[in-house]
Amino acid sequence: MRESAAERHDRLLGLVRERGSARVSDLASQLGVSPVTVRRDVEDLAGRGLLDRVHGSVSWPQGQGPAASDAAGGGLVLGMLAPSATYYFAEVIRGAHEAAARAGARLILRISDYRPEEDHARTQGLLAAGAEGVLIAPGWRRPGDPAAYGDWITSLPVPTVLLERQPAAGSPLDGLDRVCSDHRHGVLLALRHLVGLGHGAPLLMARADSPTALAVRSGYEEALAALGLRAPQGVIASVPADHAPDAFEEAVQALREAVVSGVATAALIHNDVDAIQVVQRLAELGVRVPQDLALIAYDDEVAALADTPLTAVAPPKREVGRHATDLLVERLTQARDAGEGLPRRHLTLLPQLRVRDSCGDPLA
Repeated sequence: MRESAAERHDRLLGLVRERGSARVSDLASQLGVSPVTVRRDVEDLAGRGLLDRVHGSVSWPQGQGPAASDAAGGGLVLGMLAPSATYYFAEVIRGAHEAAARAGARLILRISDYRPEEDHARTQGLLAAGAEGVLIAPGWRRPGDPAAYGDWITSLPVPTVLLERQPAAGSPLDGLDRVCSDHRHGVLLALRHLVGLGHGAPLLMARADSPTALAVRSGYEEALAALGLRAPQGVIASVPADHAPDAFEEAVQALREAVVSGVATAALIHNDVDAIQVVQRLAELGVRVPQDLALIAYDDEVAALADTPLTAVAPPKREVGRHATDLLVERLTQARDAGEGLPRRHLTLLPQLRVRDSCGDPLA
């Protein structure tokens, strides 16, 4: 299977993170792509604050790399496993780096590329590199993945904090520390806003390929019940336009039909990238946002950059990384001090609704 740009970005970031800095020519050789491609990738990543560029070389952002950690002198060594270093998890990682630097700790990063079968080996790599505690966001995609690929996490010999993952109640993983965004609350914020503008029950168009997507789907049902509403029709399955163009077109046509037939005048779409592409395609089909359809995106990674800036639910991604790191540092400090054991904690952070232009004025 051809490697996506996001997967290549993750590998590039992993190489720079491990080395602290690297020449573009060396990265091209390591990644098996042309220097032109690497320069384009570096420009993209540097523009998002994930890398620093210096005369043909790149380095990890100042204050976040190994050199800064070593300068703190004998601090804790923390490991972090994330499914991606771009899009959603870029902010989570940034928050973890900030908290680690503040604590004088060194943070080692590994990326799983959403391959849950590789999570265990990559975490063992963190331990071999000296991690005294780990932050873990497993690369789960499907409901059965925690049971199939997660049992090993509870057997780790170091303090562990789950990131943006909420295992089933009563499962062994449920007994671990964790820090998560409350996506159910985020969905409720979106639906309440749309209903407050005078719309009936909004439609949901959502992916089903990540824990966030699954939480948005279940949160939709709960939000409708809380508002005393019934879904106008079934959830429209969203897929990446570049990976499955025919399925994407089918989803857009289903949404257009719902609008044209009067089934719904409002929708929530997960995620941002899909929402922007949906709005563009709907315009080509004669459906305007917000005149014909009030729309809210979920994730708020790029929603503000749409031609019509999209109102969006913004999970507190950076704060998740910060709080999880603070919790892990507290666990490790407590262990060093041989103090009384603290109770496990499940910290849930609430998303915010950022109102822009895609919902329009209240209905008359």
